[in-house]
This record gives sequence, C-alpha cells and structure tokens, in this order.
Amino acid sequence: MSMSNKAVNRGKNKQASSASRILTVPVLAIAGCLATILPNTAIAASYNNDYSVCAGRLLSVGVTAEAASQGCAAALRPRDLAACVVKIDKETQIAATDALSSCGRARRPEELATCVVGVSLSTKEEANPAVLDYCGRSLLPVRFGQCVVGLRSQIDFLATQALDTCISADDSVIGASSSSPPSTIIPAGSSPSLETTPFPTQPSVPTQPSVPTQPVIPTQPIVPTQPGTTN
Repeated sequence: MSMSNKAVNRGKNKQASSASRILTVPVLAIAGCLATILPNTAIAASYNNDYSVCAGRLLSVGVTAEAASQGCAAALRPRDLAACVVKIDKETQIAATDALSSCGRARRPEELATCVVGVSLSTKEEANPAVLDYCGRSLLPVRFGQCVVGLRSQIDFLATQALDTCISADDSVIGASSSSPPSTIIPAGSSPSLETTPFPTQPSVPTQPSVPTQPVIPTQPIVPTQPGTTN
C-alpha cells in the first residue's frame, strides 16, 4: 500500500509542476505587454494634457468644436489661451467666440484678458467691442489698461477719447524704447563746451644731411721784406 501511495503522489506532483509551467508562460507574456503599454500611455497623457484642458474649457463657454480645436492646436500655451477666453467671457459682455481670435494673437493672453476686463469695467461697457481691439493692438496691454483706467478716474474723458489717447502714448513709448537715446538738451543762453580734437600735424620730413664743403687751403704767409732792400 505504501508503494502505491508514493506512486500516486509522484503523479500528482508531475501534474502540478506541468500546470504551473503552463500558467507561467501567459503571465510573463501579459507582464511584457503591460510594460510596453504603460509608458506609451503615460507619454500620451502628458502630451495631450494641456490641449485637453484648453479644448474642454473653450467648449464650456460656447466655442464650437472646430474653433476650439484650431485655436488650441495653434496656441503656444494652450492653457493661457483658454484662461484668456474664459476670463473675458465671464467678466465682460464680450462673447467667448469674439475673444478667441484676440487671445490667440496675443503674445501674453492673460495680460490681454486683464486689460480687457479692467478697461471694460472702467468704461462701463460703453465701448465694449472697441476695448478688445485696443487691448489687442497694444504691445503692453497691462500698461495700456492702467493708462485708460487712471485717466478716466481723474479726468472727464469719453471712453473712446481715453482709448485713443492711451494707445497713441503706448506707441510713442514703444518707439522711444526701441530707438537710440535722445541727445542732451542744452539750456538757452548757455554755450556748450566743445571738445576740440587736435588735428594731427604733418610728420616732419628729415632734411638732407649737409654736404661738407672743401677744406680751405691756407695761403702762403707773406714774408715781410727787409727794410732798405729793393726788389
């Protein structure tokens, strides 16, 4: 009986080992597939994140799917583009579809949105469509917005007059910063001190060396004659 039990146990052990081998092969294959799939999934998620957020936020404020896809794809910073459009849509009466084009052209979309919102609140929506155009034209939108709001807080300006005044000053400031520094202004009645630059003199040409003259041959000395003698 003991021999038969050992034989049975050996048979069971062989079946168990063969079954474990059969199960090991598919497990290894599945693990290899997961190792190749998971990195690709992580890379895909990292690349699509900004564009996914941009498209989702634009769709939430009424931008069409076609416009959202084109705007997000062309944006250097898709999140900033979406933030610009959403801020203008939520805090002004400008529609998101109108803001999308200006936000897409802006170098700094968030600064554009700050300008549009601030000026729109200052003008009480009197020049609503023009505000988006003016802020988009300015290369310094935050400074431009501060100019409009500051002038209207102290001066009884029309909205369009403030916009025109500040955009002209904005262009002048940008032009002055890119040009050469202005010359010094001399007060009236004073004479500027000019530094004279001495002109270089002509180099002195060395004269020809003097030719030595022939030595003077001394004449024969005159021998005085003896007195009382005749020639």
